[in-house]
Amino acid sequence: MSMNQTISDVTDKIIEQSRDRRETYLSRIGAAASAGPVRAHLTCGNQAHAYAGMPADQEALSLGRAPNLGIVTAYNDMLSAHQPYERYPQLIREAARKKGATAQVAGGVPAMCDGVTQGQPGMELSLFSRDVIAMAAGVALSHNCFDAALFMGVCDKIVPGLVMAAATFGHIPAVFLPAGPMPSGLPNDQKAKVRQQYAAGEVGRDKLMEAEMASYHSPGTCTFYGTANTNQMLMEFMGLHLPGSSFVNPNTPLRDALTIAGTERALEITALGNDYRPAAEILDEKAFVNGIIGLMATGGSTNLVLHMPAMARAAGIILDPEDFDAISSVTPLLAKVYPNGLADVNHFHAAGGLGYLIDQLLNAGLLHPDTKTVAGDGLERYTHEPKLKEGRVVYEAGARESLNDKIVRPATDPFQKTGGLKSLSGPLGNAIMKVSAVKPEHHVIEAPVRIFHDQHDVKDAFKKGEFTSDTIVVVRFQGPKANGMPELHSLTPTLSVLLDRGLKVALLTDGRMSGASGKVPAAIHLSPEAADGGWIARLQDGDVVKIDAVAGTITTDADLAARTPVTPDLSANSFGIGRELFETFRQNASPAREGASNVV
Repeated sequence: MSMNQTISDVTDKIIEQSRDRRETYLSRIGAAASAGPVRAHLTCGNQAHAYAGMPADQEALSLGRAPNLGIVTAYNDMLSAHQPYERYPQLIREAARKKGATAQVAGGVPAMCDGVTQGQPGMELSLFSRDVIAMAAGVALSHNCFDAALFMGVCDKIVPGLVMAAATFGHIPAVFLPAGPMPSGLPNDQKAKVRQQYAAGEVGRDKLMEAEMASYHSPGTCTFYGTANTNQMLMEFMGLHLPGSSFVNPNTPLRDALTIAGTERALEITALGNDYRPAAEILDEKAFVNGIIGLMATGGSTNLVLHMPAMARAAGIILDPEDFDAISSVTPLLAKVYPNGLADVNHFHAAGGLGYLIDQLLNAGLLHPDTKTVAGDGLERYTHEPKLKEGRVVYEAGARESLNDKIVRPATDPFQKTGGLKSLSGPLGNAIMKVSAVKPEHHVIEAPVRIFHDQHDVKDAFKKGEFTSDTIVVVRFQGPKANGMPELHSLTPTLSVLLDRGLKVALLTDGRMSGASGKVPAAIHLSPEAADGGWIARLQDGDVVKIDAVAGTITTDADLAARTPVTPDLSANSFGIGRELFETFRQNASPAREGASNVV
């Protein structure tokens, strides 16, 4: 199948707009790679310090003839998705030793749970934690003792931060090891119903707690298709996971075997072997285009439109929102996973999963088939699925037909002909909307706006019964420079109640929504943000705004040029729950369309 012309054209555009930045990046990476295996350049004292804590491996390490893997772990007990990583270092060390090699935990990175901090002050640290993760991983790898890196992370900011570090240390191979989703619990639609009932005052906190605990009930990633599971999809489409490894449940024989297989593959692709695959060669323009296609075909999280430009910039590549939009316009939506449907990721995996989708997209000419991956050359090998035989991972052909067409469909009969995200532009700036979860009748809304500067004020207005007519809820001063760009997912149940009452309602914000956000039309990531001169700061209550996800526009008849922008007191965003530590991040963050980063 020949390559889709739009995909080809967008790829060429990205290559051209990135040319100077990418050439500079590759030149630096090439210089680092040309020095050869790094431990040979350390002094004996340097090396003794590095090996003192590894008595079982000191002889192998001091000889320097076999690869040494650096483990960068985001393990903690606060994230159910990361709890399984507690066992990984021992599995990895043992697997390396059996191959005559070594592995060390190079360092840990912070990993906060957005589920815990939703609607709380701590959420204002969330986005910038991505940059901290990239820097912390850089500190871990700065010891310069490692022939390849194994990255252990799953959730929202963790994977993007680790990819930024992997790109920065692009002269060594990088293999990402997933942990897998928890088994299915209370169905997501039932959980959402209880949340709405609680928001409407129909059930008490006891019922809400019961539903939440039945949903998030064991180690593993949350089972809805939010940012964490979108990250896992992305790592497979971009070739940083082993094929078929994303959605295997934790603490199972196959999960452990895949961790061992990932370790063994990392040893094979170092500069000491015959199949050297540095991260810089895998993280190229085609890999990022394939990742965007996967995002659109699965209806993935809007957060990745924020993270992927930052990840790409770390690899010398420039991605624009227009690139996402152009790719979305020709990429069919092939999956329906909650919040876009009723199925969770376990059902998705059983129905054919990523291997089936990659096969469909390759056959439709919608993916670059010739990318380099950690598994080998070409994306076709990611259409195969891992099986456990005699304790080892073997690969067999994956599903070639959907095993449940309510969850995954072929490219010839998609859920919709275009992707899950839409770019919006107009006099207020540029925004995005996740349309895959929104009913078509809600793709266009024109209504008076109601202005808020705090998400809690929206909830208070709802409780007072102030929303009685069609409304576009504007929550501004929520961008990276204002308060760190927290997710506003806690507004979803409230606005969903209004939608269910028959009102036309939408959200317009320079902030973020969670990857779990669903049926409410939400124009988010508006850039420029209010705190950076954005014209959203000139809107007033009662102005009529039209959000049109069909035409891709946000318009208003208000004469914004004649107005003075509002300048609220944002000092409360500067202290408490660690916010004092991030003032420099807020001041220096790049615009959302460039990734809202301080480090790339």
